[in-house]
Amino acid sequence: MSQSVVSGGPAPAEVSAPARPRARRLDLDRAKGVAILLVVLGHIVARDQPPGVEWYEPFRYAIYRFHMPFFLYLSGTVVVLSGLHRAAPVDWPRVFRGRAVRLLVPFFGLGLFILAAKLLAMQVVHVDNRPEGLWGGLRDLFWTTNQSPAFTVWYLFVLFLSTTLALPLLRLGAGTTGLVLVGLALQAVEVPPVAYLDRLASHFVFFAAGAWVAERQDRLLPAFERLQPVWWAAFAAAIGLAVAGRMDARAALLACGLLSIPALHGLVRLPPVSTWEWPLFLGRYAMAIYLLNTLAIGFAKALLILAGVGWTSGAFPVHVVVLTAAGLAVPVLVKALLLRRLPALDRLTD
Repeated sequence: MSQSVVSGGPAPAEVSAPARPRARRLDLDRAKGVAILLVVLGHIVARDQPPGVEWYEPFRYAIYRFHMPFFLYLSGTVVVLSGLHRAAPVDWPRVFRGRAVRLLVPFFGLGLFILAAKLLAMQVVHVDNRPEGLWGGLRDLFWTTNQSPAFTVWYLFVLFLSTTLALPLLRLGAGTTGLVLVGLALQAVEVPPVAYLDRLASHFVFFAAGAWVAERQDRLLPAFERLQPVWWAAFAAAIGLAVAGRMDARAALLACGLLSIPALHGLVRLPPVSTWEWPLFLGRYAMAIYLLNTLAIGFAKALLILAGVGWTSGAFPVHVVVLTAAGLAVPVLVKALLLRRLPALDRLTD
């Protein structure tokens, strides 16, 4: 997933006059790699863990307090670094069309594909998060989205809406500080889980935070690095309070999501993480992994169960290893061996 595609938008040259090429930001690539690994670990269990594996749910709950907020932060960062936030209104139709191709085409395409795959597979194998038939599945996929059979696609839609909301606000003079204030205000709004709008309300602040930090990166990124013990102490405390139930889910998402920004972004900029190659590799394939990991995990889980490796506490370690490996490796292989040969799909999954 290229840096321009993390934001879901076109490259800078498509938005404004040609500028000097920017050096590739390896810290952002590494951050994507770490974040996408957390996404896969969080998807190992779709609904309920096996009886006797009570430790996994607090682990998954902790991951879900910050991993997608951190992705939205990276997306907001790239919006500013790419110059997309400076697009004039005359350019907006072209900008939004480009983002629709990058984000809404995979959103609808993958959502429908996952629904169809589940409807077929549930006839013969175990399927997590089973749809209630074709019409019920379509309703839940695009409208009553808290029951979506392909819930993972929400990020693509929310990312599109975030830029659609941000550009007019910036044009009106809100600035990136104004975007953050709007995001904080949306935290207080109870939005029904319709068309993923509740996700926009709860996550726009992280997209805005990315734009805000990017505009001030010369001052803030050194502080992220210099104060790592402070950021990690605060982040760990927020995670601990969230897992202990001392904060409700919305407050925990806000606190953990915001504190993950200086903790994780500062971490990937410092040794030894700044020298690791595996996050760069995963970051390079982050879009493909994001789009395909749940399908790969579901398929691998069904094969394990068919092979007699039950969804039990005793066999859960086997599932963890196999499902994690499948969630990472299968999308990479599909991208490298198949999608690279299909230019349109290759661009959508970069």
